[in-house]
Amino acid sequence: MDMRRNTSCSRCRQSFMAKSMTKGADVECPSCKPNYLPILADEQYSSSQQQHYGLRSRMRCFYSQIRGKVHQSTVTPSLNPDPPAFNLMKRSSKRAVLCGITYNNRKQYRLKGTTNDVRNMRDLLINNFGYPGHFIRVLTEEEADPRFIPTRKNIEDSLNWLVSDSRRGDSLVFFYSGHGLRQPDFNNDEDDGFDQAICPVDSQEAGMIVDNDLNTLIVRPLTPGVTLHAIVDACHSGTILDLPKVYMSEEKNWVNNSPPSGAEKRTSGGLAISISACLDHQAAADSSAFTPGEMNGALTYILAEILKKLPGPTYGDLFDLINETLNNVNQSSCLANTRFLRRLFNSNFSQTPLLSSSAAFDVYKKHLFL
Repeated sequence: MDMRRNTSCSRCRQSFMAKSMTKGADVECPSCKPNYLPILADEQYSSSQQQHYGLRSRMRCFYSQIRGKVHQSTVTPSLNPDPPAFNLMKRSSKRAVLCGITYNNRKQYRLKGTTNDVRNMRDLLINNFGYPGHFIRVLTEEEADPRFIPTRKNIEDSLNWLVSDSRRGDSLVFFYSGHGLRQPDFNNDEDDGFDQAICPVDSQEAGMIVDNDLNTLIVRPLTPGVTLHAIVDACHSGTILDLPKVYMSEEKNWVNNSPPSGAEKRTSGGLAISISACLDHQAAADSSAFTPGEMNGALTYILAEILKKLPGPTYGDLFDLINETLNNVNQSSCLANTRFLRRLFNSNFSQTPLLSSSAAFDVYKKHLFL
């Protein structure tokens, strides 16, 4: 088990935030255009020489094709449509932004399962919920187009794209897998005195995106008939959208999460629902327990598996199944490292997924359809 996003160590948080041949004419080979082959004149070369050069030419083509295949196999194909396509696409009632950050530029904070999480969620949305691939914008460090690198600006631009021109009946999804942090709240709109934040790949230079920002970007613009689901697999992600209602699974009731300052956090008539990996003060985890040899975010993997096998569960049933699965995995020998982490953090290491919403509803009657 890999600690995901960040531990509760203040030093870690502070550190994270601070910082050819010469004879004959050359022609292009039709099979491998980058390679050049000599034209051999009959009067210049014997038949044996021509056979020799012909064989060598064919071998050069063969090896060039092999090199091309090897090179292509090392390039990760983009999960986004071709750039010109974005200007040609008509609108869709189902749109999503999926963001997974590995932090390859910060080795000490590198994560292993976030790109897998994005692929898993993309497959789920396309195959199980009918989202058009051209309307799923993916931001990872594996993307070649600089517009899809998960910088702060690109994340914010993508979130603006997600909610723009929303209409009644639209279903929107924001998925994030990466580091999450807490920082002091100076606006008096958090009961615990801390803002929650997600960390773009350039957060040390451009800053983090805090819950207030996310609320302004994708909650406040929601108009009547528009539904947004945010799925955030990160540490300290509980109330990451600052939604006014929080569902307590154990007590099975909604509690008020309105800001003490009275700041407006509601939608413009739409519905926002957040599914977070853990409570505000907790850490989330990557694990290889589900698929040996491959890291996945615990929440993302369990959520996707449940929705694949049990389409349209109620929110209550969904959270019961998530919690039951987490408890079973925690007690299994697959997660021996989890017990080590509990000792390391004074037995406080746990992960309790949280449901929050812009409006309360009956969780055992309302079904989840992304």
